[in-house]
Amino acid sequence: MPRLILFDLDGTLIDTAPELAHAVNTLLQRIGRPPVPLAQVRAWIGRGARELLRQALQHHEPGGVAAPAVDAAWPAFEQDCIDACGTHSTPYAGVVTTLDTLHAQGRHLALVTNKEGALTRRLLMRHQLTHCFDLIVAGDTLPVRKPDAAVLAHALETFGVDAADALFIGDSAIDVQAARNAGVPVWAVSYGYDRAGLTGPHAPDRLIDSVSVLLDQLPRIAIA
Repeated sequence: MPRLILFDLDGTLIDTAPELAHAVNTLLQRIGRPPVPLAQVRAWIGRGARELLRQALQHHEPGGVAAPAVDAAWPAFEQDCIDACGTHSTPYAGVVTTLDTLHAQGRHLALVTNKEGALTRRLLMRHQLTHCFDLIVAGDTLPVRKPDAAVLAHALETFGVDAADALFIGDSAIDVQAARNAGVPVWAVSYGYDRAGLTGPHAPDRLIDSVSVLLDQLPRIAIA
């Protein structure tokens, strides 16, 4: 039975794409660029808001966007994300009950996301989920972020848990790669933002349709 359960955030626990799309299109409108559809923004999510900004800018600049341009646009875009945070997002079915139940059972729960810390904390507060997590490792908590092995290793070390005694739940190839790099078993949700990427070397140990399966499956799991 896993002693530590780690979760990704965007696309795994909460559907944040609508509010991130709102932030992106607010930015694009401000700089005189046409908006992009929600489906496009979903494809960009997973590496943090600054990378989302870079991709949004590059979408209209085929030749690429220099780092200084991203840095210059970041303060206003960060505020766009803060303003939108929690306004157009929704926890996926079963998430709130599952997290509340696992927390009440006394299990160690950690959130491991590439989303910046301020946005992560604001989103969790808006959806009243902060209390469920014993540890939050955001995209700017450490010098590196997923898929670097050090991110999950930090969580394992915090709780004194071996990799084989943990379980990571995510939705993307980045999540699977991070788990593999750290030697942690990994499941992925089927409804996330990167379903197409969960193949080949990035196929999870198990694909699940809802995190609520944890409530039935965990008592029977034996991870060697």
